[in-house]
Amino acid sequence: MIGKKFTFIKSATGIRDFPPIELPHLAFAGRSNVGKSSLINKLANTKKLAKVSQTPGKTRLLNIFNVDDRFLLVDLPGYGYAKVSKEMQKQWRKMIEDYLITTKDIMILVFLIDSRHEPQKKDRELYEFLVYNDIEFIIAATKTDKLSKNQLNKNLAVLRKEFKVPDYRFYPVSSKTGEGIKELEDYLKLTIDNFYKE
Repeated sequence: MIGKKFTFIKSATGIRDFPPIELPHLAFAGRSNVGKSSLINKLANTKKLAKVSQTPGKTRLLNIFNVDDRFLLVDLPGYGYAKVSKEMQKQWRKMIEDYLITTKDIMILVFLIDSRHEPQKKDRELYEFLVYNDIEFIIAATKTDKLSKNQLNKNLAVLRKEFKVPDYRFYPVSSKTGEGIKELEDYLKLTIDNFYKE
């Protein structure tokens, strides 16, 4: 568990709509239907912090939670959801990119990628954006329980080759079985602690 008390603050329409709270941010970003809400709930040890929906694209604003008055947890809209207008997709993208650039010095980003599939165009676009703007991130390769061990290893090798990060920032995880959750949780806690040591 990454915290004890999770207090919902607000759903922001953009970085200018954020509350004036000076705490580090722990943000989660990924394509729609990547398992973002399930991972957030697993890390928070609850089933109801982030809304899990059968309909991709449910999160449409920047949902902000205060965690133990130590950090803000920020649930970003899932990108790449095809059943909304192109104009809405552009707005989501700008909202996410503005947030990531503005907060990069106080933010830890968990970039979720579905381990079942080869890298998608939208994944590559976010990766390139993060690298270009010098934004540090952690990769959580989700839904590892959906594949055989052999297929999972093959898929993870492809993801590691495509999205180059140090091993300590690449976490295969399953919100269903709990695989990799403790390791990811420990790293996030340590990184948040480091904000207070600087």
